[in-house]
Order: sequence, then C-alpha cells, then structure tokens
Amino acid sequence: MPAFSLSDGPLNYRLDGPADAPVLVLSNSLGTDLHMWDAQVPAFAERFRVLRFDTRGHGASLVTPGPYSIEQLGRDVLALLDGLGIQRFSFCGLSMGGLIGQWLGIHAGDRLERLVLCNTAAKIGNDDVWNGRIDTVLKGREQAMRDLRDASIGRWFTPGFAVAQPERVEPIVAMLAQTSPDGYAANCAAVRDADFREQLGAIRAPTLVVCGIGDAVTTCEDGRFMQARIADAERVEFEAAHLSNIEAGEAFTTRVLRFL
Repeated sequence: MPAFSLSDGPLNYRLDGPADAPVLVLSNSLGTDLHMWDAQVPAFAERFRVLRFDTRGHGASLVTPGPYSIEQLGRDVLALLDGLGIQRFSFCGLSMGGLIGQWLGIHAGDRLERLVLCNTAAKIGNDDVWNGRIDTVLKGREQAMRDLRDASIGRWFTPGFAVAQPERVEPIVAMLAQTSPDGYAANCAAVRDADFREQLGAIRAPTLVVCGIGDAVTTCEDGRFMQARIADAERVEFEAAHLSNIEAGEAFTTRVLRFL
C-alpha cells in the first residue's frame, strides 16, 4: 500500500474503486487500522473512490511523540486529501474516527459532501479512564496491548456475537495487540481531550449518526445528543456493540450507502 509523506513521517493509505467516482474517506477506531473496513469496501467501492488510511500512531503510519489531538489528526486527513488532489469528499468515521469526523464537520465543512458518525460521541469517557489507560499502556508496553486486546472483546462486540463469530472478531482485536503502545497512548490523549458538545451546531453537512444498542462505550444516548444538535441529522441504531460495522455487517453497509 502507498504512503503519503506528512512533514514528520508517512501516512499509510489505500484507494479502491473507480478513479472518477466521488471520494469517500473511512477513518478507523482507536486501536484498529484501515482493515477494519474490509467488509464494507467491496460495496462502497462500486459507487465511490474509497480512501482508507491508518491514523497516526496506528498500523503502518507514523508514530510520533504524543500526546496527539483530534485537530492534529484532522489536519493529517486534510493534508492527505490535499496531497492526492481531492477537494470534496464524504467522510465516515467510527469512534475516534467519528471524533475526527466531527472536527472536520466543524472546521472543514465546506469540503464535506456528507458525514457519517459511527459509534462515537461529542465527549467520550472521562480523564480518569483515559489517564489510567495511558499509564497502563506506557508501563506495560506490548504486554499491556495484548491485555487490552482480551479486555476489548467485551467492549467492542456483544457476547453472543463474540462467541458465534470468532473468525470475524479475532482479526479485529489482533489489530489492537499489534498497535504501537506509544501511538495508542498518544491517541488516547487525543480522545480524552476532545469535547465537541458546544460546537456540534456548526456542522452543516448532511449527517448520519450510527449507534449500537449494545454499545456501552458510546451509547445511543450519546447518538441522540449529537443528532439533536446537528441540523437535520439522521440516526440509526443497530443490534451491535461498539464496532457496529463489523457486527451489523451488511445492514450497516446498506444503510450507510443509502444515506451516502
């Protein structure tokens, strides 16, 4: 896969679909990489030029000293788009990717066609949770990332799905175990510090809010909060936990495509 050179290192990305199609950017969750969207790409790429990338600190992208900010990650996206000569685009991000999407909607809305905010919130968690996780990861390093992998199964997927579909669960949680501890901790700080509750009204792009009924990380109530503050936003709920694109599968893909 190609890499785009930011000023401080490479940003790994992949393009799929017709070169002359409208562009759809997909943004990964904390602790995963661009392959979290593998199940969606065949259908999305029939209608869009699909641009996926590994967020800074993840996958094969650069790992720079932290902490990061959502603004920094959003500017990485804009730099990648500028480097590829892409002016207008739609954006679909999940969890941390949804925070990046909110930042883009607030600060680069003139470039957005449509915005899909999946399993995210205007404010995710609290300082104590994130600071504790950062400390654990920086002290425990690779073993801490492997421990997080096991703990994340219950946060990312409903119990029934995790038991019934291990072949779909294991490749996703394996991404977490392989994530750089420094990159993960730096991104935890970005999520910790992001708070768009007072800025959501600035989003003008047509927006779809996607929620998982079994998501204890970013709840349906968080989704309703965003929908109420983004003009004319739509909302959909799936029988899923945090990674609704994996668990809801075809239903997720169909609904997002219909909106786009």
